[in-house]
Amino acid sequence: MRVIILILLFCGNTNTCFSQLQDKEAKLDSIFTMLYKQNQFNGSVLIADKGEVIFKKGYGFCNEQIKRLNNTNTVFELASCSKQFTAAAIVLLKRQGKLKYEDKISSFFPELAFWSKVTIYDLLRHTSGIPEYLSDMRGSWDKTKIATNKDVIEFYANRKDTLSFEPGSKYDYCNTNYVLLASIIERTSGQDYASFLKENIFRPLRMHNTFVYNRRKSPKKIKNYATGYVWAPNSFDKVTKECKDSSVYYFDGVVGEAKVNSTVEDVYKWIVALKNNTLFTQAEFESMTEITKTSDGKNIPYGFGLDVSKGENKFSFGHTGHWDGYITFIYHNVVKDRTIIILQNFEMGTYLYNNIKQILDTQTLTNECKKRISLSESEIQIYTGVYTDKENPEEQHIITYLNGHLLYNTAKIKWDMRFFPVSTNEFQAIRLGGTDGVIRFSQSENGNTILEMSEYGKIIGVGIRTK
Repeated sequence: MRVIILILLFCGNTNTCFSQLQDKEAKLDSIFTMLYKQNQFNGSVLIADKGEVIFKKGYGFCNEQIKRLNNTNTVFELASCSKQFTAAAIVLLKRQGKLKYEDKISSFFPELAFWSKVTIYDLLRHTSGIPEYLSDMRGSWDKTKIATNKDVIEFYANRKDTLSFEPGSKYDYCNTNYVLLASIIERTSGQDYASFLKENIFRPLRMHNTFVYNRRKSPKKIKNYATGYVWAPNSFDKVTKECKDSSVYYFDGVVGEAKVNSTVEDVYKWIVALKNNTLFTQAEFESMTEITKTSDGKNIPYGFGLDVSKGENKFSFGHTGHWDGYITFIYHNVVKDRTIIILQNFEMGTYLYNNIKQILDTQTLTNECKKRISLSESEIQIYTGVYTDKENPEEQHIITYLNGHLLYNTAKIKWDMRFFPVSTNEFQAIRLGGTDGVIRFSQSENGNTILEMSEYGKIIGVGIRTK
């Protein structure tokens, strides 16, 4: 009888766990489906809890032209999430005795001797004071040419910029740091950046769909590849970003801070390798995820290519990325053994991290993202027009209609910002990374229509309809 009772209890617990897992899957799918239908998500997701993958799925198209769907083996540009692989290569080169974290970068780049105090360690932690190439080169680079790491180094060798602060005294995220790290990898290993990562990281971990790819400099056909998209102006047609920002073209040859491409399945292999010390020793992993301090004692929330959070019963690491129509989010909670990987190929994509966490922790869901309601075209059209700020008459808010949405521009700037209805007089913005933005309309006592634009509850713009 005792054995029978134990079997029944086991079966009951198993059924309960399976039911809870199904409920979590359904809720997660519901969230991403809602975002997809509201033009706020397009990509692939993988979520693991306690070491088990509990949810993985693709949403939307990886290729708008042939309508190929995203799935969990679709390849995405990782943008700044690439930095962790650049840093990992540096750790492996240190293990091989080819460099030290304390090495001055001038020993690798004599042409940058004027940055003599900067070390590899400063590059890894973003404490170098080196300027940002993305902004510096944008104004002077010949935009008919695709720049490479060599060009970035030559650019600063000719300019001889001074550092913006004493190395080690401040944390300041800068892409140039990881461009230089990629070139250090090449100069010390004798291999190009892509080959070193392939042979020393991707191949050993069987990340067969992960590679460095410059899709404009060296285009090629890749199976199941996700093209990064933005909206064409005044349209819901998705196009590549050349239509909007040519920097994604002329910086396409630069590697180290971006250009690693992967899938949610492969990225999960990477996270598992990190937590299980498959590629790195525990001591190496600890150095990669250590919270260090600036020279004046402030915490640096950044490890080796990883954002790091630590505290009492708290330890997580990961990274985010945004470039060329891609949005990336990689997160691992060490204490809960929980991984969230979200790769998107649409610039306006977002993810509801708090809601995901609430579902996984079996908590009550908060309203992190408002749901679109159905309004007729005429019900939305009544709010179109020009709204003038009476305190600043030159400030005019221009509201037009487009495919069930309101479009927001001003007389000075073409914002091309889209808002969908969440009530009869309130519209939610579709903004990069889900940044909160709301437009509310009301009627004054004399019958005028009033516009109020807010961001995270703070009013940032007002106007009365004048046309």
